[in-house]
Amino acid sequence: MSRTAVITGIGVVAPGGVGRQRFWDTIISGRTATRTITLFDATGFRSRIAAECDFDAVASGLSPQQIRRMDRAAQFAVVCTREALRDSGIEPSAGPPHRRAVSIGSAVGCTTGLEQEYVVLSDGGRKWLLDHEYRVPQLYGYMAPSTLAVEVAWEFEAEGPVALISTGCTSGLDAVGHGAQLIAEGSADVVLAGATDAPISPITSACFDAIRATSARNDDPEHASRPFDADRDGFVLGEGAAVMVLEEREAARRRGARIYAEVLGFASRSNAFHMTGLKADGREMAEAITRALAAAELDPSEVDYINAHGSGTKQNDRHETAAFKRGLGHRAYEVPVSSIKSMVGHSLGAIGSIEVAACALALREQAVPPTANLRTTDPECDLDYVPLTAREHPMDVVLSVGSGFGGFQTAMVLGRGDVEAA
Repeated sequence: MSRTAVITGIGVVAPGGVGRQRFWDTIISGRTATRTITLFDATGFRSRIAAECDFDAVASGLSPQQIRRMDRAAQFAVVCTREALRDSGIEPSAGPPHRRAVSIGSAVGCTTGLEQEYVVLSDGGRKWLLDHEYRVPQLYGYMAPSTLAVEVAWEFEAEGPVALISTGCTSGLDAVGHGAQLIAEGSADVVLAGATDAPISPITSACFDAIRATSARNDDPEHASRPFDADRDGFVLGEGAAVMVLEEREAARRRGARIYAEVLGFASRSNAFHMTGLKADGREMAEAITRALAAAELDPSEVDYINAHGSGTKQNDRHETAAFKRGLGHRAYEVPVSSIKSMVGHSLGAIGSIEVAACALALREQAVPPTANLRTTDPECDLDYVPLTAREHPMDVVLSVGSGFGGFQTAMVLGRGDVEAA
């Protein structure tokens, strides 16, 4: 008998609000959470805007010891884990520990903690030779991104497979895909899968400034993220996390769990072309879409909504539009497409899992979040991008895609859940 992974619990920390419901309220209303950076002094930077999370670690239930030990990205992940477990109704100690697994994605790991410690150890950058006597005990943990997955595993008491997936901006999608594969192959019965990143820091901002990838609309942060718009000038950096409880479908049905969505298909490709560049024809993303649909045993005509990568850079939006046409044929012109990055920014490795959460909630609510700030038509982006306002829309199948530096291209197909909580 085939084993299919289903989503039975969702936890989110995102710009615009902490928690699954506040996140959904933000994106379905079309509100943008982009603003002038407050997490550090961005004076002198080319791009001084970001989508920050209004996150209070104490109010979110973390202890002083956890706050001292964990980087901001790890704090996000643990808070999401707790919400997802509560939402699913699964106890952290339920079932054999070796049948519980963790799959967490991250593009930049513990960037915040590492940069803060470098500033201290180097005396504000004045010393080339760092003085190790000033280090904090958890510094090694900041240097090893796998500690993010470890924190979630400790929270979940998981003794099965535990992995940190780092594939750039597709990390979140790939981590959920890996978790679904663990269910499908029988390596685990329950998996906590998702991703986290807290990259809003001087070093990350400087890197994206150097390649001019981020928006420079510093005088209008609220409208700076404009995926598919003719006047787009780059993405807006974000932060956040989403963690989902994945279970084997029949087991979830037996316990009367609420099933948000089924993970029907997953595929990834690499363009083997350029670290940051994308070919205009979108061939590799189209191949990922085709393979994911094949794994789901679905035809392009059955796709009801596309959650786009939609970063808001000139080349991504052209590349992605071409990929949808190539992978879906004429159906690409009929199905609504939208990008939630227009509202919550681009949180690098975390955004893929946040978008999976958005897709699962869209399936439950039968509504498509809008692409905010899309006001000016780009002739090269000529699909139905659901501008400005959400749309009620019947859907059983959604496609979510991601594109990452390094040439990563990922596609995931989700189907509507069919069981309500008892």
